[in-house]
Amino acid sequence: MADELYSLTIHEAAGMLRRGELSSVALTEAVLDRVVAVDNDVKAYLALTPEAALADAAAADALFAAADDPARLPALLGIPLAVKDVILVEGVPTTCGSRILEDFMPPYEATVTAKLRAAGAVILGKTNTDEFAMGSSTENSAYFTTHNPWDLSRVPGGSSGGSAAAVAAGECLGALGSDTGGSVRQPAGLCGVVGLKPTYGRVSRYGLVAFASSLDQIGPLARDVTDAALLLNTIAGYDPRDSTSMNVPVPDYRAALTGDVRGLRVGVPREYFIDGMQPQVEQAVRAAIDTLAALGAEVVEIRLPNTEHALPVYYLIAPAEASANLARFDGVRYGLRHPDAETMWQGYTMTRGAGFGPEVKRRIMLGTYALSAGYYDAYYLKAQQVRTLLKQDFDQAFQQVDVIACPTSPTTAFKIGEKADDPLSMYLADVFTLSLNLAGNCGLSLPCGFDAAGLPIGLQLIGPAFGEGTILRAAHAYEQATDWHLQRPMLNNMPAD
Repeated sequence: MADELYSLTIHEAAGMLRRGELSSVALTEAVLDRVVAVDNDVKAYLALTPEAALADAAAADALFAAADDPARLPALLGIPLAVKDVILVEGVPTTCGSRILEDFMPPYEATVTAKLRAAGAVILGKTNTDEFAMGSSTENSAYFTTHNPWDLSRVPGGSSGGSAAAVAAGECLGALGSDTGGSVRQPAGLCGVVGLKPTYGRVSRYGLVAFASSLDQIGPLARDVTDAALLLNTIAGYDPRDSTSMNVPVPDYRAALTGDVRGLRVGVPREYFIDGMQPQVEQAVRAAIDTLAALGAEVVEIRLPNTEHALPVYYLIAPAEASANLARFDGVRYGLRHPDAETMWQGYTMTRGAGFGPEVKRRIMLGTYALSAGYYDAYYLKAQQVRTLLKQDFDQAFQQVDVIACPTSPTTAFKIGEKADDPLSMYLADVFTLSLNLAGNCGLSLPCGFDAAGLPIGLQLIGPAFGEGTILRAAHAYEQATDWHLQRPMLNNMPAD
């Protein structure tokens, strides 16, 4: 059985640990062996910390052995997890997928990883990401491209592609990612796992390297909805070190998983079923909505009329905030410093020219232009005004419905290199996910089928602010009525289940 331990869900492994049927060291060793077996092909990890992971696993086993009632121990105790490499883990390199932070060692811990450690989770290492989380395919990483475990010639999505691929391939039992315009949900959809973007302010961003500060949010990736709820239970909550953190009570999200959606009003926005969508994606998503209806949900067609403006609004606001946030990478305080610079200004330009990749430079230039004198009102200010209209669309929709159902992505995973020379086509990969970041709402992607090539299709469920319990409830009910989440990719001619 040892060679199959990596395929366990978090809640399955947690139950075995509590019953004494499994040790955390054995579980962690099985997952690390899985990484050795498949990561040369998948390339999910930028940094692996096996010695520290096994030490944490041994400490977890000691707690289990000493406990009078193991059932009262934290749900994540002894569970091997991965962390996207834009989230600081003290003493573990954090590169953000960029050469400009190639040798950066963070001197402090992010709140979310501190919470994982406090819960006894075993952190295996840092996963690959598009540089500074700017991308939809993980091809923008300065180090290498992560491959989709379902088809190694295809992208895993982005920017949390490393985390999604690691979960799908059995290289961890769960992971953290960050979502600025879909970067948890889109790779979750393309890799056939569950990805949840919490409400803005629900999870602390302290220790998350900022891309776009009014949009960024940390969220979990997992094999099923129950695991996503368990991870969110641990990382959610108020943090005074994050000025955007909301002091709102955190419910027990697992308690929301009742399996009952009778009377739940599910909105279907016509604007999210567009020309150019892959037909099999639309078919699978509509079939999933029919399943929710068969379970007792009430399906209602709704309108989100300003949806067509979301993409240009996002690509004005996000690059503008990125141009301000990334100004701190100047070769003076930390990270890369170009050795040939003789003056301060040369240091800035040469360091940033050598350290940033082409997509990051593109977005910095877009953002700087949008914020420049003479263009601020015409571009950035106007985008913020339209952002308000997008939020109002959602607010009005949630007066009619409890949850919105739509595709996660217009297509399944595309070939590596297919969109590399067409930035606009790449940006369109997030057309269904970025609206709710602009509105600050919560959203979740879960598997709802496969296309003719055997690639996963994601169903996106969107909730109002702090409506995580509702979308988890709907997702869990759908998941229990289907078996898409039980499917695993084949790697090294060996099934992952």
